[in-house]
Amino acid sequence: MTADLLSSASPARCWVPRGVYRPQTDSLLLRRALRCEGVTGRTEVLDLCTGSGLLAVEAARLGARVTAVDISWRAVAAARLNALLNGVPLRVRHGDLDSPLGPRRFDLVITNPPYVPAPGDAVPKGSARAWDAGIDGRLLIDRICDATPALLRSSGRMLMVHSDLCGVPDTLARLEDRGMRARVVDRTRLPFGRVLRSRLGWLHERGLATSGDIEELVVIRAEHA
Repeated sequence: MTADLLSSASPARCWVPRGVYRPQTDSLLLRRALRCEGVTGRTEVLDLCTGSGLLAVEAARLGARVTAVDISWRAVAAARLNALLNGVPLRVRHGDLDSPLGPRRFDLVITNPPYVPAPGDAVPKGSARAWDAGIDGRLLIDRICDATPALLRSSGRMLMVHSDLCGVPDTLARLEDRGMRARVVDRTRLPFGRVLRSRLGWLHERGLATSGDIEELVVIRAEHA
């Protein structure tokens, strides 16, 4: 599957300020999975790491009642503005993953977290915070896996998109260890983008760039077992 095929359907209008993740192939892959979930006006959706809010807006366009969360104030502002641009209601909260939510549970959690492996132990800062996720790319993925069971209603499900560079089997195993049934429901392959090309030598040293500088993106779907 190509990025052209992924982007063939008309997306929501989306304004992206500097320092906020610009929707790319991973966003479109997750959007396609979202559209397969039978979202209706009774569906309560949570978008973690909302970024520009594109996926939250897409869920709202399907009729869902949507809450979106991001730790970046710029992302919060972008998501609120994009909801206005598309004429949909959206509840946007500033905070670290599920911290601003209290005990709420949802029918569907969607998330496109930062997942790019990055050299060094420093916490990502600035614009890089939108994509860098620690030396193994799992800085937020593991936390989301741990939080998912408590965020979902008994019949709820979670959709997460990330790269094979940060360990798809690790994500499946972590979710299953927490009582979830998890599987890959969509995938696509594409050449390394600018960020990955900028650290190609380091990725080769760590044995992560083993497929001819091609990255596979996957959407993982999880539900209570």
